Amino acid sequence: MSAILAIDLGGTRCRIGFAQSADPAAVKLVDDVPAPPSREDFVGLVAQRLKAHEASRLGLGIPGLAQGSICRWVPNLSYLDGLDLEVAFPDVTVGLGNDAQLSLLAEMHTGAGRDMKDAVLLAIGTGIGSAVLASGTIISGQGGGACSFGWATAALDDAGENTSGWLERQAAGRTLDRAAARLGLTDGKALIGAARAGKAEAAAALERPMHALGTAIAAAVALLDPSAIIIAGGVADAFDVIGPMLRRHVDRCIPPHLRGVRIVPAVHGSKAGLVGAAFAGALGASWRRTA
Repeated sequence: MSAILAIDLGGTRCRIGFAQSADPAAVKLVDDVPAPPSREDFVGLVAQRLKAHEASRLGLGIPGLAQGSICRWVPNLSYLDGLDLEVAFPDVTVGLGNDAQLSLLAEMHTGAGRDMKDAVLLAIGTGIGSAVLASGTIISGQGGGACSFGWATAALDDAGENTSGWLERQAAGRTLDRAAARLGLTDGKALIGAARAGKAEAAAALERPMHALGTAIAAAVALLDPSAIIIAGGVADAFDVIGPMLRRHVDRCIPPHLRGVRIVPAVHGSKAGLVGAAFAGALGASWRRTA
């Protein structure tokens, strides 16, 4: 049995956990710190934690593209672009992946997607990550960027940009924060709380973001016919509020034979990325094959 350092790295936060390879699902969160500001700081942080926990395995989820052990494109943490973890940490077994793909990995092993062969996961936080399980394999595409639903668009006149997709700009965490601010609330979490408490203006403020998200989910269902759509990331803890909205907008946009596809919260909730990182660390380079 060997020790795993599991890291769920987001655009603004870095969650660090520790697990044993025999039971990755039991990963223990040991720290939650701001995302390192530079490559040097990131490598130093990982090296220090590997040593402190005597870990021989590293599982890392990043908010961007990963190919093998290389961080290819991480728009909110561009200092990671081109970093090869096997070169940086030559004596460590590495499991590297997109954060949403690792969230799906966790749900396939011990969560909402257990026993499924086909599923879609959307991880909604600062941005919107996504992953697809097809015939028992979490697919990557030729460059690691398959199924980037955060970049899906339903607006023909959208000018686009280089760091975030249309759907992210419509329905991710920063959009919810702005909607909250217009109502005098502190952030998206407070907005969700107000909607849960029955505040009509808060529920109305969520309607447009959930309309956009439901429309994109409907397109994914029409393309892939999955067993379930799994909602992960920070908003997974708000599924009681957003779930009925998504159900309505998804079913509006798909044909009768696809309506009613399961839309479920990630069992691991906002911890799914960390659990998935632990599984990736345990499985190494072969982590994509879940069946």
